[in-house]
Order: sequence, then C-alpha cells, then structure tokens
Amino acid sequence: MIKFYSCEEEGIVERERWDPHYWINAEAPDEDDRETLRKLGVPQSFMENLADMDERPRFEREDGWLLTIVRIPHSNRADRLGFATVPLGIMTKGDIIITVCAIESQLIPDFIDHCNRRHISVDNQPDFVLRIIFASTYWFLTYLKDINSTIEEYTGNLIKGVSNDILLNLMELQKSLVYFNTSLQGNSMLIQRLDKVFEADCDADLIEDVEIELSQATNTVNVYMEILSNSMDTFASVISNNVNNVMKTMTSISLILMIPTLVASFYGMNVDVWFGTAPQAFLFIILFSFGVSGLAWCILHRKGWL
Repeated sequence: MIKFYSCEEEGIVERERWDPHYWINAEAPDEDDRETLRKLGVPQSFMENLADMDERPRFEREDGWLLTIVRIPHSNRADRLGFATVPLGIMTKGDIIITVCAIESQLIPDFIDHCNRRHISVDNQPDFVLRIIFASTYWFLTYLKDINSTIEEYTGNLIKGVSNDILLNLMELQKSLVYFNTSLQGNSMLIQRLDKVFEADCDADLIEDVEIELSQATNTVNVYMEILSNSMDTFASVISNNVNNVMKTMTSISLILMIPTLVASFYGMNVDVWFGTAPQAFLFIILFSFGVSGLAWCILHRKGWL
C-alpha cells in the first residue's frame, strides 16, 4: 500500500496524490505499487534487495538513486516470541524520498505521529534518514522491555519446574536478541558514513542524539543477552544436577536390592552350603538378607544418597 506525505513546518501531512518534494511510503507493496515505483524510475534491483528479509544495513547507488537500508524491529502481536528485524529501504534521488518495507510496521505511523506532536519538520534527506533510525531505536527499546518481561516470567516458571517448552521459548528469545544486536550494529555503521554518502552537513545534535540512543539500545541488548545466557547456563546446571541426583538414588536402590539377590544366588547353588540343612535356614537367610540391606540403607541415607 502506497501513501503520500508532505513535510510541512507543523509536521507530516498525508496527501491524496503525489507531487514533487513529497515523501512516498510503500508498505507490503503489491504489484500495482511496484509498477507505480517503477514509473518513478526506481531501479528493479532495489526492489529485489528489499524483498530479501536478510538484507544488511548498507548504502547502494544506481542510476542516480541512493538506497539506504535500515534494519527495524518487528513484532508479531499474535506470537509473544515473534520478535525479529526487517529491512526498511529509504530511496532518494534529487528531491524524491521513497521508503519501502516488505511488511506493515508500527514504526512509520509512530514516526509520523511523533513528528506531528513535536512539530518536527524534516529539512533534508540526511535528517530524514537519521530520524527514521532514531524512531527504529525507540522501537528496539520498546520490544526489549517486552522481551525482558517475558524472560522474567519464563525464568520464574522454570524455578517451579523445568519444562522443555519454556527452555525452547527462551532459546527463541535469545535468537531475537542476537538479531537485535546485529541490526543495531549495522545501523550504527550507517550513522558513521552518513556525512560522506550524502555529501552534506548533517545536524550534529541530531546525530549525537541518535548515537546515544543506539548506544543505549546496544548496551541493553548486551545486558539482556548476558542475563539470558547466564540463566540458561544455570538451568542447564540445575537439570544436570537433578539428573545426577536421580541416578544416585537409582544406583543406591539397585545396590540395596542387589544384597538379597546375591545371598539368594549363593544359596540357590546345587552344592552344600553352610547352614543349608538347618530347620530354620530359610527364615535365617531372609532375615540376614534384609538386615544387611537395612544396614546398607542406613549408611546410604546418612551420606545423603537416599
């Protein structure tokens, strides 16, 4: 779906049709939307690159167009574990600004609402790219809070009892944090090269604000990754310790049961055995076997094996 916006002094205003100097936003574009972009001269290779969900943040030039690929966070609200990052392409040529994303993201509506509430006017293309990255950082931090609360809930459930499903869910969250960390590092690389690529002076204060937010988001990701990694290692140790305790108990029980079996095996031989002809031999053998087994149980119990 394509929408047209104009950047006014009071903010960003949606328009019914496109005019020069307008911003074109295409989310989840269909074939008609792609045809509209082709008529504006957008290179086909740019559209193919943006269709690849694994594209890394970078700059690319072709036929006078500049493509800036930014990684933005995305969450599938139907799935609590559906945290990922997707590429958002910002294509510029002359006064034309086009953004393309393969999915419908919450970032663009929030970006427009933020500009309108703060009466922010986007003066030039570098500032537009910077503000998009700034908006993506806000959503990174928002989703990181959701991830952290989910991790705390799952770890609390694991304390009550180990579940394979919870461990697998924590592993999925760990993968999401890795994706976030990689995307934030890529976006930081774009900031460092922005001046040279656009060959224009960028707002130094805005760059500093974006760098601070990116640094905060990166540090937050690293902290959550460390916490989750340590939690996973701890629960792995707990599981291993539980298995060892079970095996120790089973071994102790096997040892106790082996004593009557061993005595019965000796007296089951077809040879003369001591006390084998006594009238009370059977009762004595039974009492002796259980007595030794009871002694073994007491010893193992005092050692904490049972």
